[in-house]
Amino acid sequence: MEVNEKIAVDHGLKLDEYKKICDLLKRVPNLTELGIFSAMWNEHCSYKSSRLHLKKLNTKGKKVIQGPGENAGVIDIGDDDAIVFKIESHNHPSFIEPYQGAATGVGGIMRDVFTMGARPIANLNSIHFGSTQHKKTKNLLRGVVKGIGGYGNCIGVPTIAGQTCFDQSYNGNILVNAMTLGLVNKNKIFYSKAAGINKPVIYVGSKTGRDGIHGASMASAIFDDKIEEKKPTVQVGDPFTEKLLLEACLELMSDKSIIAIQDMGAAGLTSSSIEMASKGNLGIELHLDKVPCREEKMTPYEIMLSESQERMLIVLENGKEDSAKKIFDKWNLDFAVIGKTTNSKNIELYFKKEKVANVPIKFLANEAPMYDRPWKKTKLPQKIKFSNNDFKKLKFNDVIKKIISNPNICSKQWIWEQYDHTVMGDTIQKPGGDAGVVRVHGTKKAVASSVDSSASYCYAHPFTGGKQVVCEAWRNLVSVGAEPIAITNCLNFGNPEKKENMGEFVECIDGINEASKYLNFPVVSGNVSFYNETKDKGIKPTPTIGGVGLIKDYKNLMSMNFKSIGNLVLVIGKTEGILDQSIFAKVILDERKGPPPEINLFNEKNNGETALKLIKEKLALSVHDVSLGGIMIGALKMCIAGSKGIKFNKFKDLINIYQYFFAEDQGRYIIEVDKNNLKKVESILKKSSVHFDLLGEITDKEIIINDELTFTVDKVTEFYKGWLYKYMS
Repeated sequence: MEVNEKIAVDHGLKLDEYKKICDLLKRVPNLTELGIFSAMWNEHCSYKSSRLHLKKLNTKGKKVIQGPGENAGVIDIGDDDAIVFKIESHNHPSFIEPYQGAATGVGGIMRDVFTMGARPIANLNSIHFGSTQHKKTKNLLRGVVKGIGGYGNCIGVPTIAGQTCFDQSYNGNILVNAMTLGLVNKNKIFYSKAAGINKPVIYVGSKTGRDGIHGASMASAIFDDKIEEKKPTVQVGDPFTEKLLLEACLELMSDKSIIAIQDMGAAGLTSSSIEMASKGNLGIELHLDKVPCREEKMTPYEIMLSESQERMLIVLENGKEDSAKKIFDKWNLDFAVIGKTTNSKNIELYFKKEKVANVPIKFLANEAPMYDRPWKKTKLPQKIKFSNNDFKKLKFNDVIKKIISNPNICSKQWIWEQYDHTVMGDTIQKPGGDAGVVRVHGTKKAVASSVDSSASYCYAHPFTGGKQVVCEAWRNLVSVGAEPIAITNCLNFGNPEKKENMGEFVECIDGINEASKYLNFPVVSGNVSFYNETKDKGIKPTPTIGGVGLIKDYKNLMSMNFKSIGNLVLVIGKTEGILDQSIFAKVILDERKGPPPEINLFNEKNNGETALKLIKEKLALSVHDVSLGGIMIGALKMCIAGSKGIKFNKFKDLINIYQYFFAEDQGRYIIEVDKNNLKKVESILKKSSVHFDLLGEITDKEIIINDELTFTVDKVTEFYKGWLYKYMS
C-alpha cells in the first residue's frame, strides 16, 4: 500500500509530524514503518505534550533506588529489601469494553513490576465513573470491578486498597488506574537496557494475535459516536497465562542469563524492542516470521503493533538459550529466538527473508516531537460568603444521613468484597481503612499503600488541588502508622491541545512537585493519560497519587476503629471552618463554586510527624485523617469501624456547628487516647506547636451531639453501607 498524508492522519499523526518523518528518513515510510512511527510518536508512548513539564518533578530521595524512566520505580525498605511500584491508566479500553479493559490494565501493571525481578505482593486501583444517574454508569462499574477482580484474583495477588468516585465529568470517559507493588532483593533488580552486540533477542509468553492493534493510538484519541467500532483495539487478557509467565520469568531471573527484559505493553513488540535498544544505544534486528502467532497470515504491520497480552521480550547472554527454553517449556509457554542486538543503531525488520523496515532508533525514541503547548493559568476563585440563612432551614440529622450515604462518601464494600484481599496470607489491613497494609513475608516489616485523587479541588484550582492530593496520600500513610517514602502518579486529563486543559496539567504538576519536595515524598514512577474527552467534553483534571510507606514493626500498625468506651477523642490540626468545595457545600447547599481548602505544607508535615510520634509511643489508640465530609464524617467512620458511639463535646465559641463539623480544612487527624494519657498527649502536641481540640468521648452505641441522641451507630452504619448495595441491586 502506498503511504500518503491521509493514511498518516488515520494513524493519528499530524501532517507536520508526517512531514518530519519523511524529512528524517529522506523518503516516504512504508506502511509498517508508518505504523511504528505512529505508535512511538503518539501521546501514550512519547509523552510529547507532557515531557517538558514532567522534567520538573522531584524524583530523588535517600531511599530511591530507581526513579522514572524504567518499567517501575524502586525504593529501599532496608535489609536488602526493595519495593517496586507503579500506577498506570487503562481508561479508554475500559470505557469501550469494561471487563477486558480493566482486566488487562491490572495484567499490564503487574508485568511492569515483575519485569524488574519483583514478585507482586499487592494491587490497588482508583476508578472514576460518571453520574450515578447516567444510563451507562451501573454497567461500566459492574464490568470494571469484575475485570479487576477477575484478573487479580486468578493470578493470586491481593487487592488491598482503592478509591471509587462518581462525577458527571466522567459520563463519556471513565478512569481505570491500576497500581501494583512488588518485592525484590535490591541487588537483584532487572532493567530494560540492552547491552552487548549479537546477543539473542527472545520472545516469550503468549502467541501474538490481532487483538489490541492500535491500542496505544486509541488511548491517545478523543471518543466520538463510533465508539463501538474501537472494540477490536481492546486487548484480551488471560490471568492464568500471566501466572505461568510470572513464575517462568522469576525462575529464569534466578540465574545470570538475562541482560535486559521488557514487557510488551502499549505498542507491543514495537515499543519493547525500541525502548531496549534505545536505552542501550544499540540496534536490533528482528525476524518477524519467527514470532509465534495464533492467527493466520499476520502481516509484519500487525505483528509489530499487536497488543496481545502476557508477552515479554528478553535479551539473553549467548549460549543460555537452551536452558532458558527448558524453563518456558516447563511452564508451557512459547519461547522463540526472534532476532539479535546489532551495532547498526537501527531497528531492522525481516519477514520471509525480505527486509520490511529499517529505521534509526533515535528517530523513533529521541526525535519524537516534544511540544511546549500554550496553557492558561487558573485564577484562585473567590471565597463564598455563606450567610446564617443558608443554615437555618437545615436539620442536623438529615444532613448527616444525606452526606454519609453520598456516593462519594459511602462504603465501597460492594466493590472490594469482590476482590481477594487476603490471598498470599500477608494482608494485615484490608480495604476500608486509610491505607492497605501487607507484611513483608517472614519479617516484622509491613508496607502501606493508598491511592487518592481530588478532581473537584483540582478543577477549582489546579495548583492547590495538586498539592492537596499529595498531602492526602501522606496523611493516609501516617494514619496507619507508616513512614511515607515515595509516590507514583497517574495524570488523567482532557485534550492537551486546549489551553485550559493544558493549564490544568501544568499547574497540577507544579502543585504535586511543591508538596512532594516539602514532604520529602519523591515521585518515582507514573503515567500520563491525555485526551480523556468525548464529543468535546473533557473530564475534570484528575491526578491520581499512589503513596507507599513503611511500618518497621507490623505490631505498630494503626487502624481507624474506635477501641474502648470512655476513651477521649481529639482532633489534631486547626479547623477554620471553610466549606468551599466541600461535600457539604455541594450536596446540602448546592454550591459548587469557591476555592479548594488551603494547603499549609509546614502544618501538614508537622502535624503528620507529631501524629506518627503519638503512634510510635503507643499514645494513639486509633487514628483517621480528616478528609471528605470533614470531622463529622471522619468520626462517624471511626464509630462504624469499631461499632462504638461518640458523645461530642459542646463547643461554646462555635461560629457555626455545620462549619466546624463539615469543613474540609487540611492537615487534620482524629485520634483516640486513653484518659490517663491525656496529659502526656497534650504535652507532646504543645511541644510541637500543634493545635488540637478535645472532640468528645467514646460511648457504647449512641452518637450524641449537643446532649441529644442523634443516631445509634447501627443506624449510621445502615446509611453508610446501604447505598451502593441498593444502587447495584
